[in-house]
Amino acid sequence: MPATAIISYDDTLNDQDALALGRVLSELGAGLVLAYVRHTHELEDTRERLEEHEAEALLERGARWLGDLDVERRVVVSGSTGEGLKWLAEREDADLVVFGSDYRTAAGHVSPQRSAQILLEGGTAAVAIAPANYRSTRQPHLARIGVLADPRDEAATETARELAENAGATVSREPRQVDLLVVGSRAEAPHGRVMISSQAQRAIDEAVCPVLVIPHGVSIRFAAHAAV
Repeated sequence: MPATAIISYDDTLNDQDALALGRVLSELGAGLVLAYVRHTHELEDTRERLEEHEAEALLERGARWLGDLDVERRVVVSGSTGEGLKWLAEREDADLVVFGSDYRTAAGHVSPQRSAQILLEGGTAAVAIAPANYRSTRQPHLARIGVLADPRDEAATETARELAENAGATVSREPRQVDLLVVGSRAEAPHGRVMISSQAQRAIDEAVCPVLVIPHGVSIRFAAHAAV
């Protein structure tokens, strides 16, 4: 089965970056799910129906931005965006969750927002983070895919190789000057959980391309697809 990618979307510009990265992953064979996390249930029925309608309209705008009105959509109610997405990823057995960078991030750079950081600290799904203003990149092309991983865990390398095969790209062990950086979890992380080292955190903070962080021991399988 192809990988399932949940895109965290709340109608902000940075989450349009997540949409842009999600579209690239879709072209590489991932199935997409748009997700919006509401933070409260309204006690009054009329207000609750209004909130539900606004959430559905928000996801409709995201689907139109993607150019895919048939994309699956989910609305989750949780006091924390990160915890809500973590719950959704586990419930749907999703392979990865896609985020934009923190809203204060300089264009072209990567900085995990708080909700992404929650999944980077023990989540079961891989975490993809788009650079700020990635939405403005015209026809993103993956020519070189970098890998930063402990040699005892082949999950990140296997994921990078499959992505490279689908994209017609090459794989590099040099994390700089690449179009996508695939990062492995710490060797001591529990199997199937995302946990990153301080070296990986530095590489993410210095990245100027999308980053994909892989759970320990679990490679992401993408359906065979034409190169972008």
